[in-house]
Amino acid sequence: MTSQLVREWIGIQQFPAATQTKLFELLGKLKQEEVSTLTILVMGKGGVGKSSTVNSLVGERIVAVSAFQSEASRPVMVSRSRAGFTLNIIDTPGLIEGGYVKDQALEIIKRFLLNKTIDVLLYVDRLDAYRVDNLDRQIIKAISDSFGKAIWRRGVLVLTHAQLSPPDGLNYEKFVERRSNALLKVVRMGAQIKNQELQDFQTPVVLVENSGRCNTNDGGEKILPNGIAWIPHLVQTITDIVSNGSKSILVDKKLIEGPNPNERFKFFIPLLLAFQYFGVVKHIQRAIKNDAKSENKPLWELRDLGLANRRY
Repeated sequence: MTSQLVREWIGIQQFPAATQTKLFELLGKLKQEEVSTLTILVMGKGGVGKSSTVNSLVGERIVAVSAFQSEASRPVMVSRSRAGFTLNIIDTPGLIEGGYVKDQALEIIKRFLLNKTIDVLLYVDRLDAYRVDNLDRQIIKAISDSFGKAIWRRGVLVLTHAQLSPPDGLNYEKFVERRSNALLKVVRMGAQIKNQELQDFQTPVVLVENSGRCNTNDGGEKILPNGIAWIPHLVQTITDIVSNGSKSILVDKKLIEGPNPNERFKFFIPLLLAFQYFGVVKHIQRAIKNDAKSENKPLWELRDLGLANRRY
């Protein structure tokens, strides 16, 4: 990370005064906990608003967003510094192509993250998507297989396009609850989180609206239909994740490549050798000795032993 160009976080000054005040309070809380660097990984399908969320969070148009162009094929890390605090946000390409998880894209992301530490994972999807299918589970499983299911202890489910009118006469809160619960269930299934582990994997949900049609309150802050100013809420949730006592994820070579198959069962080699010696070799030796004792000896051997006359 030392080679990454770190620029002054001037975008924070573009937020309304109320939002700035809340952000500085939260950053101050992190510094009190001796957290001076925060690295956020943003992942999900293509076209769900990952890059737009990055831009909104930083307050600058730093990642290109276009409805008429495909996403960048490689991850991008943006670093901003303010008052001794450094924020790193890693935007990644979409993980789906042709109805399948793109293994190549996932491999590129993993290599890009080598020797970096992930403090928070933002898993981004759309609130206005009404169905959850097996493809969602495939993505969660791919992320879990790549970085370990412990990454979901550091995960936030971010739902974009949150400025909407729910269908079928549902009120806003009920619609959000149903959509959130459906995706959280997929996270538990894809990451293979057991029932007894649920307490350790309480993934929070944050709603986001990146478009200019987002409503604002009297202080100029972007608010959702439920009245929440979503940018401070997202930063508050990220701060809570950092303070929840779980460990950040270091992406080292072992994590990327998986355990060495030659090392996996090395512990059992002495036990196998002992079993082979006492269970097989010793048994064969005893069998040979018993056969030798019961075998009729030749006359010349009996004669040498003085037993020939006794036998005949």
